[in-house]
Amino acid sequence: MIYERVALIGLGLIAGSIALAAKRRGLAEEIVGTARTAQTRETALRIGLVDQVFATPAEAVAGVDLVILCVPVGAMADVAAEIGPHLKPGCVVSDVGSVKQAVIDAVAPHLPAGTVFVPAHPLAGTEHSGPESGFATLFDNRFCILTPPEDTAPQDVARYRGFWEGMGARVEEMDAEHHDRVLAVTSHVPHLIAYTMVGVADDLRRVTNSEVIKFSAAGFRDFTRIAASDPTMWRDVFLNNEAATLEILGRFTEELFTLQRAIRKGDGDLLFDHFTRTRAIRRGILDAGQDTDAPDFGRKRND
Repeated sequence: MIYERVALIGLGLIAGSIALAAKRRGLAEEIVGTARTAQTRETALRIGLVDQVFATPAEAVAGVDLVILCVPVGAMADVAAEIGPHLKPGCVVSDVGSVKQAVIDAVAPHLPAGTVFVPAHPLAGTEHSGPESGFATLFDNRFCILTPPEDTAPQDVARYRGFWEGMGARVEEMDAEHHDRVLAVTSHVPHLIAYTMVGVADDLRRVTNSEVIKFSAAGFRDFTRIAASDPTMWRDVFLNNEAATLEILGRFTEELFTLQRAIRKGDGDLLFDHFTRTRAIRRGILDAGQDTDAPDFGRKRND
């Protein structure tokens, strides 16, 4: 056991997976939680994600040793303001937000002296949401990035690192600004491109909806999987990681123009060299154990 009592604020996919993973490894004596709707709270209690549920975040955090904010980035400030007065000294506060500097700016001012703030971002998830979507192995061999402020005591960071490692994650530490730039490349802009591509297909009236669905090859099929992610979460991600996202989007646009010119001019050498370089990046992802090289990402072939 690493923490005696843990509170999860928000009870969706990530929170549910944290609860199940922590229970699997005996990392907490008791896990409590709260969610915005009574239906979600009742479901989480019924399926055994949490030992107790509370109607409000303020009630949920009373007397706990660890609080994890599993709410959209845009809701962090309000939740932090609500729970701040009810946190006991020594309580660790963390989150699972996909951007980190905005979360730090939103949460830190509301935390009382004596609490410990260790922002985190588990790089794991699916397109599904809700408490019944969670599963205990979600974080196995996936990275979780911690972005603790410079003045955080090393033993507090080490303890929280142990919690995530206990759930199966591979933990890295970096500063918040660097995290936001890295994730703009690896996650945020790719999601924006996926949303855009699916939107383009919807706008092309020469291609009927039935054809888009019926003839979806692996590339478009994976775009639709990414674009099925929680719209509230991704709206908040882009609004709160504006600078890094726009920078990487600008670089992407430049690359796209280069490829457009190559196709127009019949420059096969440029296209071949570009595809060869990017193929090597895919190999690096496989070597790092972050995906499988099974056909169609492990799905059955049916086309």
